[in-house]
Amino acid sequence: MPVIPQVKCRRCGTTFSSLRSRCPNCGTRVVSQSSRSPGTTPGTVRGTAANSRAEANVRWQLAFGLVLVFAVILSVIVMVTSTLDGGSSSIINPTATPVSPINQTSQAPSVEAPPTPSPTPLPKVESIKILYMNTKDLTPENAWPTMRVGESISVNAVVYPMDILNPEVEWSCSDTEGTSLQFTVNDDDTVTLTCVSAELRNVQLTASCYGTKVTITIYLREAPTS
Repeated sequence: MPVIPQVKCRRCGTTFSSLRSRCPNCGTRVVSQSSRSPGTTPGTVRGTAANSRAEANVRWQLAFGLVLVFAVILSVIVMVTSTLDGGSSSIINPTATPVSPINQTSQAPSVEAPPTPSPTPLPKVESIKILYMNTKDLTPENAWPTMRVGESISVNAVVYPMDILNPEVEWSCSDTEGTSLQFTVNDDDTVTLTCVSAELRNVQLTASCYGTKVTITIYLREAPTS
């Protein structure tokens, strides 16, 4: 270890003896460090006016820092509260989530049922008349002549008013078994009556259409003997 301390050039980094005043390589002057300790400032000495002013400045800085921290905390609380209010309003009024095109194609199309048509009102029938050979009005006031065994006649029904198109007339007979009076409904809406027996003396023939009906009585008698 050398007795003479070595120094290092601050410019080129060459190490040389501290006895030299300049670097032997680049000629840079050696700067010796001062051995004096720095003096104390008046503000660090307690009991002085400068120290009192320094302590007062420290207290003001501390108070200002506390106020600044409180303001920051208050602003954060207000921001969080407003955010929560906005989130709750979005929950109260939810928006519809758009359906992705994939979900739209996977759903089967709904088929709407056709609307039920409103029922057609039935025509209003004022009256029905039963005619014999389209001439004689067979009504309870105009009694039907007596039919003898073996006789056949044709009757038809006329529905009023006459402007009702294709009225549906239904026929019925009190002799449901047809033991005395047989009747046949023809294609031209006429009815053929045949007296086959006088077992039943009186038979009722009824024609009805759309809730209106008329009934006549047919008298059956035995055939005359020769």
